[in-house]
Amino acid sequence: MPELPEVETVVRELRPRLTGRYIVSVRAGRKALRRRWSPVWAAALNGRRIDAAERRGKWIVLHCDDGARLVIHLGMTGQLFVAPADAPRQPHTHLVFGLNDGTEELRFRDVRRFGSATLFPDRAALETFFTQSGLGPEPFDLDPAFWRARLLATDRCLKAALLDQRLVAGVGNIYADESLYEARLHPTRRGRDTRPAEAERLRKAIVVVLTRAIEKRGSSIRDYIGGTGRKGGYQEEFRVYGRTGAPCRRCGAPIERIRLAGRSTHFCPQCQGSGSRE
Repeated sequence: MPELPEVETVVRELRPRLTGRYIVSVRAGRKALRRRWSPVWAAALNGRRIDAAERRGKWIVLHCDDGARLVIHLGMTGQLFVAPADAPRQPHTHLVFGLNDGTEELRFRDVRRFGSATLFPDRAALETFFTQSGLGPEPFDLDPAFWRARLLATDRCLKAALLDQRLVAGVGNIYADESLYEARLHPTRRGRDTRPAEAERLRKAIVVVLTRAIEKRGSSIRDYIGGTGRKGGYQEEFRVYGRTGAPCRRCGAPIERIRLAGRSTHFCPQCQGSGSRE
């Protein structure tokens, strides 16, 4: 599933190609995404100018000139990119937004159809949606005291805590593993057992790892591509994720894999210590 670095890459690459352009047509496929596309939204978008593109957590938000927000979630296999209008459309392309000069289209492709596209009438409606969904703060804006208090309040392991979008938005399986490795913390360590210095180390590690990944345009494991159709490169620099049995880049110990919070979890048994408080 695309996580924060992948979504941020899509937004950064789409921003200069969409800002100031008009949506002149909307075509939807017959199969529904996670949320069915409404013809009412298509009519509302027709003729609207895209004024901005931003990211919130794992959500892509396109601002329209009338205040509406087109909000897209890539789900597990979603791809949102600008393509030449005369380029063949790939299978599983569910939404096509024609752009005003007629030479290019914004296309949303999703093989597994776990993604979604929703039109909110204004900023207030979108903020209500994010509030009701419990979306937490951005990793780059995490207040140290808030972060420490939230970790102390949970009996869950650190891996599960990092996957909770209510605690911190945008981090998923890949970057949870990589952040815990960066912070030298075992994924089974309980949140309430982390010392203040460890919590701060983890908070900073999340930012370091996400920043590195964004610089490499995210990680292409299966379906992910950026807004220009190019793959990411951070998968070549993974420290632990997907490296079961490979030597740790720090100490040489074999990377181990266990299952936590329903997800495969990778770590170095030597660099990241034990799961219990030491």
